[in-house]
Amino acid sequence: MSRKTLGLPDDLHEYLLSVSLRESEIMTRLRKDMAEHPESQMQIAPEQAQFFQFLVRLIGARRSLEIGVFTGYSALAVAEVLPPNGTLVACDVSEEYTDVARRYWREAGVEERIDLRIAPAEETLSELLDNGQAGTFDFVFIDADKESYDTYYEQSLQLLRPGGVLALDNMFRGGQVTEPAPDDESIQAIRRLNEKLHGDERIDLTVLPLADGVTLAMKR
Repeated sequence: MSRKTLGLPDDLHEYLLSVSLRESEIMTRLRKDMAEHPESQMQIAPEQAQFFQFLVRLIGARRSLEIGVFTGYSALAVAEVLPPNGTLVACDVSEEYTDVARRYWREAGVEERIDLRIAPAEETLSELLDNGQAGTFDFVFIDADKESYDTYYEQSLQLLRPGGVLALDNMFRGGQVTEPAPDDESIQAIRRLNEKLHGDERIDLTVLPLADGVTLAMKR
């Protein structure tokens, strides 16, 4: 994840937020409370969270899926703009981080919209598919272990309805995807997936230079 758009100077980032950001008080508090967390880089940038809210509203999403929750900022952003009968299935393996998330979700009044599944995401996605939920989700956000992105992508694409949107985070890997021979397997995995997505005729595709690179794929 990235707490601000890659390469954007601090003063310009502050200006961007000053003329654009419209986050709720509880979202601001969660974001700032986590700023000093040892893993604060795992929280998405505020401009990214706002973009997701815009996108979820734009496509009229009712059923959303998130893979990788951390302390719940991105899930809160999406849940806030879902309709009252909307649902977000949130996948994570950490009770510690998601206990923090639950507190903020409860305070924001959106906890009942969020179906938190504490289990390996591949298992949760397989369970959703086995339960006949293919083609029923409107929006998917993937932001978990990079080596498993391709697996999550394939499972999520089955769960997504035609015209639904899938967002993948950290597709620039801090700019390291341009390295000629990266040693890091997570960087190699993202490079392979970027190349795969470019040629995938099951989707329409755009890559945004937002935060640490956000890929949007719309299922055909």
